[in-house]
Amino acid sequence: MKEAYKKAGVDIELANNIISRIKPIIHSTHIPGVVGGIGNFAGLFSLAQEKINDPVLVSGTDGVGTKLMIANLLDKHNTIGIDLVAMCVNDILVCGAKPLFFLDYLATGKLEEEKMTDIIHGITEGCKIAGCALLGGETAEMPGFYQKGEYDLAGFAVGIVERTKLITGHDIIPGDKVIGLASSGLHSNGFSLVREILLAESEADIFQKVPLLELTLGEELLKPTRIYVSAILSLLKAYHIKGIAHITGGGFLDNIPRILPENLAVQIYQDKWPVLPIFKLIQEKGNINIQEMFHTFNMGIGLVLIVAAKDQEAILTKLHQLSETAYLIGEVIKKAEKDKTVYLN
Repeated sequence: MKEAYKKAGVDIELANNIISRIKPIIHSTHIPGVVGGIGNFAGLFSLAQEKINDPVLVSGTDGVGTKLMIANLLDKHNTIGIDLVAMCVNDILVCGAKPLFFLDYLATGKLEEEKMTDIIHGITEGCKIAGCALLGGETAEMPGFYQKGEYDLAGFAVGIVERTKLITGHDIIPGDKVIGLASSGLHSNGFSLVREILLAESEADIFQKVPLLELTLGEELLKPTRIYVSAILSLLKAYHIKGIAHITGGGFLDNIPRILPENLAVQIYQDKWPVLPIFKLIQEKGNINIQEMFHTFNMGIGLVLIVAAKDQEAILTKLHQLSETAYLIGEVIKKAEKDKTVYLN
């Protein structure tokens, strides 16, 4: 039966070999709370060590989107897992939650041992940066469903926060300040548009060095998404953060409004931080107006904090001490137009 299944395109023995190979890598992410080993039907995690009076579990799931196509074009797969973890843990971080554990789902038409191992290496690296455990996952071999060499990734993160410390944006008021934390580049959003603009003439362009970028286009596009967990959790021990927005799909215009009370908006001052060269390249080659750029990309800001005006200087100083590049990029104002929440100046 095993040989018949292999002829049909599913190699159970290879899948088991990959699992055996990656077990020590996964184990290196384990933190207090992990119960049992790898290979059970479910991952187990104990909350006994979490000294929280009224715990709230916070969960998030996401993928990497068509950035996977860049990894395939370059045949470089050891950082895409960092993106996967980042997209999930940054989303639960905005609630003030500490990530506890992560699970991944990897699907492909045919298992390739080196490629799959590289992907898991990236996921474990992301988990280490985020301080969470890779608790388990699923690797699905689906012949006929994906084209040769293709794969897809999804991730799932769970974190914890004291109910009284949940960040909801409820106490944001006019005059509060907007602080932006620098991104590493595109992170994991807007790649369908990026490929249309930058790779429309030839996919070979991805290997070319771009003077504006000072590296190849592929190296720039594959830069991993930044994980902000360590800095933000350290910041929360000393300061009250009223709201946090992860700047992902939808850019500034869709993500910041998600944390604002109904009657408020933000004024963003575009000249307060350096826009990274990759965004200038996309805008110029695609002839895209600035409004659409801010509606699609992070424009060099991966995470936005809303804080009281009296705390802004101390928080910026603390972020710099934590090796974060951060800028005061705007302020909260009263909403002047019903459907407009982010004003670009």
